[in-house]
Amino acid sequence: MSTDDKNRAIAAAILPLVGGAGNISSVAHCMTRLRLGLRDRSLVRDEDLKALPSVMGVVEDDTYQIVLGPGTVARVTPEFEALVAEAAPQHAAEDLASQGAAIKAAQKAKNATPFKLFLRRIANIFVPLIPALIGCGIIAGLNGLLVNLGWLPSVTPALAAMASGFMALIAVFVGYNTAKEFGGTAILGGAVAAIIVFPGVAKIDAFGQTLSPGQGGVLGALGAAVLAVYVEKWCRRWVLEALDVLVTPTLTVLVSGLVTIFGLMFVAGEISRAIGEAADWLLANAGAGAGFLLGGLFLPLVMLGLHQALIPIHTTLIEQQGYTVLLPILAMAGAGQVGAAMAVYLKLPRNGSIRRTIKSALPAGFLGVGEPLIYGVSLPLGRPFVTACVGGAFGGGFVGLFSMLGDKVGSTAIGPSGWALFPLLDGNKGLGETIAIYAGGLLVGYLAGFAATYFFGFSKELLEEFDVETDEEGVRADAPAPEPELVKA
Repeated sequence: MSTDDKNRAIAAAILPLVGGAGNISSVAHCMTRLRLGLRDRSLVRDEDLKALPSVMGVVEDDTYQIVLGPGTVARVTPEFEALVAEAAPQHAAEDLASQGAAIKAAQKAKNATPFKLFLRRIANIFVPLIPALIGCGIIAGLNGLLVNLGWLPSVTPALAAMASGFMALIAVFVGYNTAKEFGGTAILGGAVAAIIVFPGVAKIDAFGQTLSPGQGGVLGALGAAVLAVYVEKWCRRWVLEALDVLVTPTLTVLVSGLVTIFGLMFVAGEISRAIGEAADWLLANAGAGAGFLLGGLFLPLVMLGLHQALIPIHTTLIEQQGYTVLLPILAMAGAGQVGAAMAVYLKLPRNGSIRRTIKSALPAGFLGVGEPLIYGVSLPLGRPFVTACVGGAFGGGFVGLFSMLGDKVGSTAIGPSGWALFPLLDGNKGLGETIAIYAGGLLVGYLAGFAATYFFGFSKELLEEFDVETDEEGVRADAPAPEPELVKA
């Protein structure tokens, strides 16, 4: 079977289990998950969906999220969209929409707190940038390696241009996505944000100092684009329709541009500088303790959706310093999860269902995709989720300790973790030393997560409940056989 046929087969297997094409109101994907808007949640066959070999788990938020893993999800999503488009006209979508309206409204109300909605919008702005950050980050790492080795000197300038071009203009992309997310014209958001990186701003004085290109970075671009959206909406409301095409874009760029130059660039620049200094101070003076807390609390933050607040901070640090020192520490949470899963595997030798889940999810866990282990193993068991966090805390403390000793470990992009982060590592010392510290942190996370789970992750009652003979489908060996159905004469 070709790759395209395989991806289409995965999409075809998923579609009927989520209620068919008529039950799909939206389709999107992130790094690892296929995100579906559903008209009627009750039509989803959760257990059958989780049993598919290609499905690593499901997550329910404002959308129904099916974990397929990095790479796979980007290829399956277009096939899924095509199947929905082909089949949708055959279904009475309006009927399904009315049936599921109450369910959808209740689910939205549960998740739509103002703070979570704000964080979700922030994520929607930055997550689409992650593929470019990863690609450029890996090229930057390769270029640095070639420069250090003195190899291919005629090629390294070209690689440097490829690696740096996107970062030089990242403010424009942030402005574009921000305007799009907040309901404005995307290109106007990009146009206003482009002011921040324009070299000519070096001729302008504001707040008693000369501006520098890029001052304010992604935070300035975010603020400038949001302002542009509000100016544009005001113009749409008050400008005569006959003049709208000329006046609205002009006023949008003029007003928000002036505010950006003579206000936002300075303010956002000070905030960005403070973020960088705070991260450096924290890890230099309290690195072990800070790493312990960050590594231990990251999984609960992910569960609550609060980790999205860190995305602009990561991006700001990458823009300022070339790498984010926070991501390698936070990545230790996944190491603790892997160690905990291996302990669960040994503690439940008779539970074929959980052991099968662990065997299928561990490879993804080593590569930093933690959802299958979280939602399929540790979280349902309870205590192993807590002990997995303990493993992440010790791994984070290990990396943080070396930051206190002057060895910074950073990532040139956000998104990957686990072993997948190795190609993106950078720091203030040699690459070999940086890799060794990160690898040591992973090993500490694995061992601490394993030990904490093996010795403290199971109560007597939990073992009695889960360490029972089951087949790979989760059916207990001691379960009573189903009563035969009576055949009507």
